[in-house]
Amino acid sequence: MQIKEFKLAGIYIHIPFCKQACHYCDFHFSTNTSQFETMTSLIAKEAMLRKDFLKGEEIRTIYFGGGTPSLANPEWLEKIIRSISTHFSLSLQEVTLEANPDDLTQEKLAAWKAMGIDRLSLGIQSFKDEVLQFYNRAHNAKESLDAIELARAAGFKKFSMDLIYGFPSSNHELWVSDLETALSQNPGHLSCYALTVEEGTALGNWTKKGKFNPANEDFVAEQFEILQQMTEKAGYEQYEISNFAKPGQESLHNSLYWKGQAYLGLGPGAHSFDREQRFFNPSHNPTYIKSLTEGTLALISDPLEEVDRLNEYILTALRTRWGVDLEWLQHQFGKDLASEKAIPLREFEKEGWVKREKKNLSLSKSGMLVADSIAQALFY
Repeated sequence: MQIKEFKLAGIYIHIPFCKQACHYCDFHFSTNTSQFETMTSLIAKEAMLRKDFLKGEEIRTIYFGGGTPSLANPEWLEKIIRSISTHFSLSLQEVTLEANPDDLTQEKLAAWKAMGIDRLSLGIQSFKDEVLQFYNRAHNAKESLDAIELARAAGFKKFSMDLIYGFPSSNHELWVSDLETALSQNPGHLSCYALTVEEGTALGNWTKKGKFNPANEDFVAEQFEILQQMTEKAGYEQYEISNFAKPGQESLHNSLYWKGQAYLGLGPGAHSFDREQRFFNPSHNPTYIKSLTEGTLALISDPLEEVDRLNEYILTALRTRWGVDLEWLQHQFGKDLASEKAIPLREFEKEGWVKREKKNLSLSKSGMLVADSIAQALFY
């Protein structure tokens, strides 16, 4: 499907609360949940105040992310959905909720389903208890398997698992075991990310102090290749560098990000994009609460020059199986990438990292290992 033929708009809701802080996470969240209900009411209010942001667009996807949306009382989430339903034109194809395995109950699952949530993204990360404890996850491996069974029994047909690879070890047995367990559960979708050390996290502080030694690049690359091989054998398509899906199970919401489509972000730290400019809410709960309580938006504009949008398209499109639509790029930005970047492209083709088919440029499986370097070389 060509990007120029693809029209999709979505709404992302950031729920900025967690039970506890994972040692690797640098997303915006708070473990102080005393204002949880207030926050969700204000997110519903923000939806009303921003009802014109996607004017004329039909909303196809809603995505509850965080943080940990599954911590919320279902009634609070329903209030947000009611506000969105009231103030936006909906033609929903997918409503996703990120959930931690330890939060799933029959009651919550039934409530989520009743309010229209039809896809779960389960934050499993590993099926090894010792690894989960190291990450400071709130669940154990048994709870992950129980959660999958509960979700299926509740009638959820679409769910994704998040897994982390690159945990330092003497061999790849741990990662292979995690993948085997995940694939044995036959999820429709897998999102797999390399363990990264971010500043300000517990892992970042331990690394600075020499208490943690991250795995080297070659080890992580080998695990990425294992991931590609095992998922392909199991019938999954790698439709984005970190995302693998059975046919028809791709994340529609995340695909709109990668295809440069419009989305509205609600909640502290959430970003929005109208296909021209980006906007974001401050990643600060008190600032967000104060402004919305007063009936104002703390929205910050993040202007994008045309060259920024061009380079962002190259970066995100290369990460996907759809690749860069060279014809659309020339029509939209007046750039003939194939001729203007002929020298690096020849080198990448020689290495077997890129594929050119008619008016499309995409990465090979080996090219995905060096995607960022390839994108940088093609930037304007």
